[in-house]
Amino acid sequence: MAAPVALIGLGNMGLAVAERLLDADHRVLVYNRTAGRDDELLARGAARLDAPAAALQVADVCLLTLADDSAVEHVAASVFSGARGGTTLVEMSTISVAASARVADAAAACRVDYVRAPFSGNPTAVRSGKAVILASGERAAVERVTPLLRAIAPTVHDVGDGERARALKLVLQILIGGTAELLAEAIVLGEAAGLERRQLLEIVGASVVGSTFVTYKTEPLLRDDYSATFTTTMMRKDVDLVLDLARENEVELPLTGELRGVLDAACEHGYRDDDFISVVKELKERSGARTPTRDG
Repeated sequence: MAAPVALIGLGNMGLAVAERLLDADHRVLVYNRTAGRDDELLARGAARLDAPAAALQVADVCLLTLADDSAVEHVAASVFSGARGGTTLVEMSTISVAASARVADAAAACRVDYVRAPFSGNPTAVRSGKAVILASGERAAVERVTPLLRAIAPTVHDVGDGERARALKLVLQILIGGTAELLAEAIVLGEAAGLERRQLLEIVGASVVGSTFVTYKTEPLLRDDYSATFTTTMMRKDVDLVLDLARENEVELPLTGELRGVLDAACEHGYRDDDFISVVKELKERSGARTPTRDG
């Protein structure tokens, strides 16, 4: 078996990462603050860490898959409190450039290498081997963990040093969130004009604007299935990170600002825990095609 790797955070993405590592015969040590999330992983041979501080005591590499800046900074501080020098923290969440830079400073202070490695892709893409990882950091550290990352996602892009992977991930979120919004607008207008959703989505998918994202979302949209692969709340969080980065760099993103308002309304109307493609339902409500919200 390969060398042990610690994994902290067993949300939807973390579970998919753990499964990929187990499939590749890695020894996986897991920690999650919510009890029971690791039961199936333990049955497959993973082991449970007692606390984040133990991660880099017993493994040379620790992966983080967490929800936001606050969680990452809190858990990273705990990991560093017990870390051996010369080990590596690989942070895979979607967080701000500023928070990531603070984690980098803390890692350097305790002689831990730090690799930023956010995903492009959802848990389904991870499980099917179709996700992409964007990696940045000190070149030797990135090269050292790349074989491990390829066990999770076969396509790993080394995009340079520092926080480049963070910025690139946020740039991609502009396109993903914006595509969801535009696809939703196309569906709402098309159906209002008498088009049938299946045909509309088939034509969109076969057209010049067809994409992997449109393909992923077509079947759920045909079933009116808004089960979350990535929630509306999480997309709103990511758009906030994008807009914060734009302000820091004095860049205007008018369409992304409009998207933020639609996501906020969708959350307020009961779709916060649905997939972010639930902007379809939000726009239908605005257009008078009223449907019950999840909150009543």
